[in-house]
Amino acid sequence: MSFAKIFTRGVLGLHAPQIEVEVHLSQGLPSLTIVGLPEAAVRESKDRVRSAIINSGFQFPTKRLTINLAPADLPKDGSRLDLPIALGILIASGQLPEGCTDQYELIGELALDGHLRPVTSALTIAIACQQAKHQLIAPDENGQEIGQLPDFSSYTAAHLKQVCEHFLKITLLSPNKTAVLNTQHRYSLDLADVKGQLRPRRALEIAAAGGHSLLFRGPPGTGKTLLASRLPSILPPLTPQENLEVASIYSIANTSHPFGLRPFRAPHHTASAIALVGGGSNPKPGEITLSHLGVLFLDELPEFDRKVLEVLRQPLEAKEITISRAARQISFPANFQLIAAMNPCPCGYAFSQDQRCQCTPEAIRRYQARISGPLLDRIDLHIDVPPLQANELQSTAPTENSASVRVRVENAYTYQIKRQNCLNQALTPRQLEEIAQLSPASQKIMALAQQKLNLSARSYHRILRVARTIADLEQSPEIERHHLNEALSYRSEHS
Repeated sequence: MSFAKIFTRGVLGLHAPQIEVEVHLSQGLPSLTIVGLPEAAVRESKDRVRSAIINSGFQFPTKRLTINLAPADLPKDGSRLDLPIALGILIASGQLPEGCTDQYELIGELALDGHLRPVTSALTIAIACQQAKHQLIAPDENGQEIGQLPDFSSYTAAHLKQVCEHFLKITLLSPNKTAVLNTQHRYSLDLADVKGQLRPRRALEIAAAGGHSLLFRGPPGTGKTLLASRLPSILPPLTPQENLEVASIYSIANTSHPFGLRPFRAPHHTASAIALVGGGSNPKPGEITLSHLGVLFLDELPEFDRKVLEVLRQPLEAKEITISRAARQISFPANFQLIAAMNPCPCGYAFSQDQRCQCTPEAIRRYQARISGPLLDRIDLHIDVPPLQANELQSTAPTENSASVRVRVENAYTYQIKRQNCLNQALTPRQLEEIAQLSPASQKIMALAQQKLNLSARSYHRILRVARTIADLEQSPEIERHHLNEALSYRSEHS
């Protein structure tokens, strides 16, 4: 046998297309050629593979070796192809049985002594293998990550020799165990830490219940960051499918994240547009995607570069981000909740009662103009966070904790999913006409508000969505006047 074919996987965005590693031995001067758009890490694998095969007790063939990575038009990157290339060489040279790997896919980086090192994107590859009904062999250190996938047949090994002995039926590999994962909420931050601020707490609950975006505005030290960081603790737990989505994203990004918790990302205001949306020659997820099904918190919003903030406009509406490069186009999910916080002026104390602010009206106008109108228009709730009084700070009276608030939020979630199979934030204008109908008196209120606040059509619909969420928190089938008035109050503060 002078030919072998091994199956493995590449990574393209959040997908793992299958790659066929074809190895052919022919007569000629000893050489090893890799074709099929290999990038640097793949081209260098020939030296790692040669040493690993020899140090594992096998012979490296002294013939002309041609390795083709198909499909040829898909760029191949990373070191995960080391293991399939090595096995392909051993099968083609007759040291392993022909066809022994037909039902398997293999990934793994080889050390020079034959040991297997972990690779990135193992969970994403495992999901693709499961869909293809193939078994996967991977390095030991990827075992726990792959074990997050239920009902999947996989094996792990520490050394190339162990994998070879498995196919030679000398010592079979043990099946990888499904990881026992704790999916219960274990947030260390709790809403009980927040004293006072009843109106901002109410806005946070509404945002959580309907998936709405939220802007906190107030002087320094009033609790804006404290409130925002508690939002994940009142959100419903992720479903098993959502857990896998989040875990797959972090697997691609090669970043750790506790399984079962909603992401909370808080990039620094010096972050670039690429850091937010993702990118690179081989596009990787940015902060927008890393906060998928969780929270993206932008503190000190006006301090972000305006061009950076503008990249949020399209993902906030579409719930995905598409990155285009000359060779390919990749889409990443971006279903996140935007929570932002800002001071009212450069010094932070404009409009406060103590009159500490020394900023000129022009300086305040320039500072607030750093955030464009179209971006503000896409934020559902705008809320002022006032300074706390001494008696509020010194109070020892218990405040409502996250667990009790989460019960109301989960009830509202269930109410929405049962009615429309999505959260209120995702309602289309046509769905709003059916689900958020207003009484004649409420229609007059909305008409007057649209005239006085100069609301856009987008703002009009967002107010209706927020009013629908407020009604859902009370399990009310209809939007009452007080629901609409409260929703309007969250827009008029910054209009």
